Amino acid sequence: MLSGGVMRMSNRDFKQDFAVFDAYKELVYLDNSATTQKPRQVIEAIQKYYFEQNANPLRGLYDLSVMATEAYENARKSVKDFIGAESTREIVFTRNATESLNLISYSYGRANIKSGDEILVTISEHHSNLLPWQDLARQTGAVLRFLECDGSGAYTEEQLKQALTSKTKLFAIAQVSNIFGRINPIKEFAEICHANGTLIVCDAAQSVAHTPVNVRDLGVDFLAFSGHKMYAPMGIGVLYGREELLEKMPPFLYGGEMIELVTRENATYAELPHKFEAGTVNVGGAVGLHAAIEYIRKIGFETIMSREDELTERAFEKMKSLPYVHILGSDKAKDHHGIISFTIDGVHPHDAAAVFDADGIDIRAGHHCAQPLHKYLGVQSSARMSLAFYNDETDVDRFLQTLETVRGRMGIG
Repeated sequence: MLSGGVMRMSNRDFKQDFAVFDAYKELVYLDNSATTQKPRQVIEAIQKYYFEQNANPLRGLYDLSVMATEAYENARKSVKDFIGAESTREIVFTRNATESLNLISYSYGRANIKSGDEILVTISEHHSNLLPWQDLARQTGAVLRFLECDGSGAYTEEQLKQALTSKTKLFAIAQVSNIFGRINPIKEFAEICHANGTLIVCDAAQSVAHTPVNVRDLGVDFLAFSGHKMYAPMGIGVLYGREELLEKMPPFLYGGEMIELVTRENATYAELPHKFEAGTVNVGGAVGLHAAIEYIRKIGFETIMSREDELTERAFEKMKSLPYVHILGSDKAKDHHGIISFTIDGVHPHDAAAVFDADGIDIRAGHHCAQPLHKYLGVQSSARMSLAFYNDETDVDRFLQTLETVRGRMGIG
């Protein structure tokens, strides 16, 4: 306790902010890389919007529409400040990181990538940051190439320098791997790319809820993330793009709201960022994202990172001591940042997940939308536990207790 009886934020029971843990008292939720639970503050903000401010924004002149517009644009400003963008013109609302990355591929890619150009992607990318580039290469005749990690999941600056050529127009990489939990050196990679005349696209879906992200400091050209992985609702995502790039890109979707003037023969488009936000927008989702950002700020990244790293180490060291458990990636807990993917000798990951589920513990099993990486590692699939700051030592200990019983309960001596 601090003087005056104020509890240290890092020791607080954060589960009290999340109604799901009231509904399911014994739940151990360790699938935070897939989606996070939503705090009451976010749900209440969404509810307040739909109760008191719901209207179609941007075009209406009446009070409700004006309030909806203000709520939507206030959310955009909140995102701008949260990731350190220079202008709200650089913040485009989408449905999720997947749509954001597809927008880059369709809009920037088809206008700027041509036959013979090269697109470089890391082997550890989530399918959302691979398939759009596969398709772009097919559509344009560009060449898709891969940067391969070492056994710990690491990529080096020297590797990147050797992989880049005069033909490499774009490099796509996640800031944090959803398999390894490793933080990639995006700032250094951006400097290398720009020295080569290459744009860098960063998938920040696994990082923005866990560590501070500043796009100007990182030097990225594009950055994408999803609200639902950072305590906000599903169906809202963000694309950050440098203004000079977005300005030159054609719209991704066509229809209402993204136009300035329409005639029978032609149309001119709205200014940034609205030319990329066709149709009625997800104001409720944006309001929820705004509330999630405020919630994260209130908790503080110092608390978030310290709690998640301590819990990662607690789980990792015990898992590492079990000879039949094999952790994907680095053999050091400090490299995993809340994500531990693993296999168990003789047990299919789906069967392992079923055993955990029987004990009220939610983990992930499968290829985690990273099939090329699993093949590269020589693993068909894996199980994954992933942490958030609202997890605690009891959650980790229950996970470890079940882990030690999985083989026995599957009939393996």
